[in-house]
Amino acid sequence: MNRSRMVIVLVMLIVLAVTLAGVFMTRGVMAYLPFLQARKGNWAGAYVPLGVVDQRPWQTAATLAALAQSAEERKLARDAERLADHEVDQAFSQSLREASLAKPNLSGKALALQQRVTELQETIKNDEARIAALSAGAGTKSAGAVSNASDLEIAKAQLGLDQAELADSIEDLARESGDQRVKLQQELAARQAAMQQYKENASKDDGQTAVASAEQYKTLAQQLSTWRSLRNRKQLIAQAEELSRADVAALTADQERLKAEAAGFGGKGVGQSSSERIDRLRQISAQQNILSILNDRLGAQQQLVALYGRWGQQVELQQKIAIHLILRSLALLAAICILVILAGWALELALERIVRDPRQAQTLKTVLHLGTQLVGLFLILLIIFGVPRQMPTILGLVTAGLTVVFQDFILAFCGWFVLMGPNGVRVRDWVEIDGVGGEVVQLGLFRTWLLETGNWTANGHPTGRRVSFLNGYAIRGKYFNFSTVGQWMWDEIKVSVPPGTSIHPLIKGIYEATVKITEGDAKLAEAEWKRVTHEEGSPQFSAMPSVNLRPEGAGVDIVIRYITRAGVRVETRNHLFAMIVDLMQGGSKEDPLSPQVALK
Repeated sequence: MNRSRMVIVLVMLIVLAVTLAGVFMTRGVMAYLPFLQARKGNWAGAYVPLGVVDQRPWQTAATLAALAQSAEERKLARDAERLADHEVDQAFSQSLREASLAKPNLSGKALALQQRVTELQETIKNDEARIAALSAGAGTKSAGAVSNASDLEIAKAQLGLDQAELADSIEDLARESGDQRVKLQQELAARQAAMQQYKENASKDDGQTAVASAEQYKTLAQQLSTWRSLRNRKQLIAQAEELSRADVAALTADQERLKAEAAGFGGKGVGQSSSERIDRLRQISAQQNILSILNDRLGAQQQLVALYGRWGQQVELQQKIAIHLILRSLALLAAICILVILAGWALELALERIVRDPRQAQTLKTVLHLGTQLVGLFLILLIIFGVPRQMPTILGLVTAGLTVVFQDFILAFCGWFVLMGPNGVRVRDWVEIDGVGGEVVQLGLFRTWLLETGNWTANGHPTGRRVSFLNGYAIRGKYFNFSTVGQWMWDEIKVSVPPGTSIHPLIKGIYEATVKITEGDAKLAEAEWKRVTHEEGSPQFSAMPSVNLRPEGAGVDIVIRYITRAGVRVETRNHLFAMIVDLMQGGSKEDPLSPQVALK
């Protein structure tokens, strides 16, 4: 590993460590019920009260109801919502009654606001009386009817302004004196509106039962995810149950306190005036109502404790169902692994009986093992992840990937059709592919096998090597087939003549003899070339032989080039050699200084 890679790995390790530490420190923000946990640093979700009344019972029930899955859970969730809604409503009622019993402390600014409220209430009464009078006078048809209508509109506008000012003054007075009734009324109105909207949007469909809904999770990944979700939901339900138990304890303490206060309140009636006794009786009646509401809330919280307990048991049952499905999937995975091993072993035994060639048997064993393992892996992936949902997209991507991977084989398959055409190759043809020449011994769908020869013109001299080529060379490469109709080729012979030799008679004799020997082949070659090129008139290709001189050292070389067939190339060459030797010998009888020639 070079230095740059080491630096990159080190930086990534530092980033990984920092991010994991951050994830651990900020894990508190992922809580479903943050109001049930104590604050732990700045990243934990401490409970933020919605108002004066504690509405956590309803928040808990509504949050858990949204997580319910099976029909049994949703029924329990609706019961929990009903009890929590009733408990919160009773909490509002209790808070309103307690606020009405509390005597506000009027001093300073609060006293001035109280006087302002009294004045505004009196002003509003006068506005309403004036509006009533103007409305009665507007019904008569008189000259002042238009004026009365205008005064009536002004009076109504003034009444609206006074009522708005009275509402603001009452809120200011409640804030200064500590009176919670106004705020409680506002919270209650907001809650009633929210509950009305919640009930309108709530679905009445319970869905499927626990077993039916669990059967929908066919894959192991879905089953594991369901089990984890159930475990988390069970923990949330346990937290909600603990909250209800804490509320039961708190309400029980409030109940005992109110009973003690009511008992002490009842013995203070001696020596009081009639008005004081009436006031005391009203307070006792109000406290009895509050105590009755408190008993109702206590009963609702106790029912919530029992309901959350049953809900937890239901979730625990669904966990067992999910565990059963997980075990079933794991058993299926184990069975697939065993079957893959046994299938590979059985195929190997069958192969040993059928195939006798050790090399071929080893190759087939490798293919069979790989095939069975791929099938087993495919089945295992189906059990773990299931059938992909976006099949068209996945098939397109897989097809594109396979096309890239197997492009050589696809091209080879298409090249086979080209080789089967009129300009292709056949078995026993002499060809040259990518610089390798030889005889075609086998032509398959994907490959061409050659028996390599050192030189395609050297008949019967193979190298002993069997060379294989993918058939794609027929499309993207080039190949030469020397097994054409005529198999024509240009051959040459070189004769070395020493200096001082009479060359021109010898050249003339060689040329005339070569023309005579190759005349038939030359005419056939020209006719065939003309037919192949579809040429009209005299052909542009000439098959006539040629004799040329080339300087070579102290002497010269005579080069004879002529047309011949590939199959008879050796015979033609031997015939010309014999002719040249005869010419040399005939020349030696006439000229004792005839040259010693070398034939090549």
